[in-house]
Amino acid sequence: MQTPTTPPARTVRNVLFIMCDQLRADHLGCYGGTGALTTPHIDRLAERGARFDRAYVTSAVCGPSRTSFYTGRYPVSHRVTWNRVPLPVDELCLGDYLAGAGRSLSLLGKTHFVPHRAGLEEHGYQLSDAARTRFLEGGFTPLERYDGHYEMAADSPYRQYLLNQGYGGDAPWTDHVIGSLDASGAPVSGWFMRHAALPARVREEDSETTYLTSRAIDFIRAQGDTPWALHLSYIKPHWPYKAPAPYHAMFGPDDAAVPVRHAREQTAGHPVHRAYQRHEESESFARDEVWRSVRPVYMGLVKQIDDQIGLLMAQLAQAGRLEDTLVVFTADHGDFLGDHWLGEKEYFFEPAVRVPLIVVDPAAAPGQVHQDFVECIDVVPTVLEALGIAVPEHRIEGLSLLPRLRAGQPLAREQVVGSLDYAYRAARLHLRRQPFECTGWMLRDTRYKFIRWEGYAPQLFDLLDDPQELQDRGTDPALEPVRRRMNESLVDWAMARHRRTSESAAQVVHRTDAHQRLMNIRIGTW
Repeated sequence: MQTPTTPPARTVRNVLFIMCDQLRADHLGCYGGTGALTTPHIDRLAERGARFDRAYVTSAVCGPSRTSFYTGRYPVSHRVTWNRVPLPVDELCLGDYLAGAGRSLSLLGKTHFVPHRAGLEEHGYQLSDAARTRFLEGGFTPLERYDGHYEMAADSPYRQYLLNQGYGGDAPWTDHVIGSLDASGAPVSGWFMRHAALPARVREEDSETTYLTSRAIDFIRAQGDTPWALHLSYIKPHWPYKAPAPYHAMFGPDDAAVPVRHAREQTAGHPVHRAYQRHEESESFARDEVWRSVRPVYMGLVKQIDDQIGLLMAQLAQAGRLEDTLVVFTADHGDFLGDHWLGEKEYFFEPAVRVPLIVVDPAAAPGQVHQDFVECIDVVPTVLEALGIAVPEHRIEGLSLLPRLRAGQPLAREQVVGSLDYAYRAARLHLRRQPFECTGWMLRDTRYKFIRWEGYAPQLFDLLDDPQELQDRGTDPALEPVRRRMNESLVDWAMARHRRTSESAAQVVHRTDAHQRLMNIRIGTW
């Protein structure tokens, strides 16, 4: 483990919070990625800052994971347990905390955020225009919100950009951004993975990743010396797996790693795992022809992101902003790509829950590599402390990384916790479960990963002897003490959640045993 020596005397004025969607850590060179795919620009970012090798999301699902990134709270606390579950009106996000300090958090790209409009209307809240925008946008001030899952609305800036660039038709995203032409010249859809290897019809300079980078560069240039904070949220390498030329053909099937899986996972795997294997994306990725077609394109999409990160960092350097900008680079979760006979993400295996996390703090020494357990909820307190904004500890459940970065203090965390609410998935139907019977919990420490499933036996993996998680020890009698210990740790963790969010710790201290002093109330006096 490398730790800082003497930190340079620099002050953080700006924040660049970069998130990729569905990016596996093991596809980056600095995280051990090998082979034909190289990521020199992201690797250089890690060399300038700190790389956390044990960074985990609180849920390997876009919505709850991103909400944890934005609130600094676990899904059980912020209550967004699945995609498009509205964030309750009493929750606050990073942008809200910045607004309280007179700052704003600009947005370019995806958030997957849904506001609880009904709660706002039911309570009859009256908000200022700025506050209403933050409420509707998850605390962000959107430069352009772009989720990249469906055809864009008529007023979408990216749609207008494509039309201005000559991409005709009523559906430029469907026809050009994720569309291709087959060998006969007929249009085909990127929604079908059989067409993944074909280049997108959109030119590389007009593709989603390059477009968002260009907008971010324009934003940084426009700020001049004014302090700023930007969340740049790329939608790739998330599906549809469609890359523009030349990235679509940079890698071939022989360049891609073979999926990590074992036949016994299909025949004797855990019931929830086998139910997930019945999802359409999992059945597709179980076929060799599918992963051999998709994985090379996924690698190309990662390569394009790396190239764009290089351009973005060059702009920061040119603008003189490397000296005063906190840069955070991460992902909302990974992608199985056929590992464990699964497609997509969600399940608690490492390719989905472990993510890259690189933090470049101008006030810390470069070249740090840490093995501390880090969670996505740590981003909010890290940003707030870097900007000199008080961290509301009665709400925030994450830990600031600055003491680790600047003073070498180990993080006070011996485990990470994740959760999964699969009530919205076909797995629930396969298992014949009711919507409130579909919760899973993961607790991972330095050696073991314990998974507790509602209504089923637990799973347990010895990551020292079985780092690929192919041997489930969930019913092994010899490891019953381990399962009992980890289950107790999970219960202890649940008891410690920050549920009292309407009063700070200082307010609690002020009111402790103070009814007589504060209100002249006498109870039990003789």
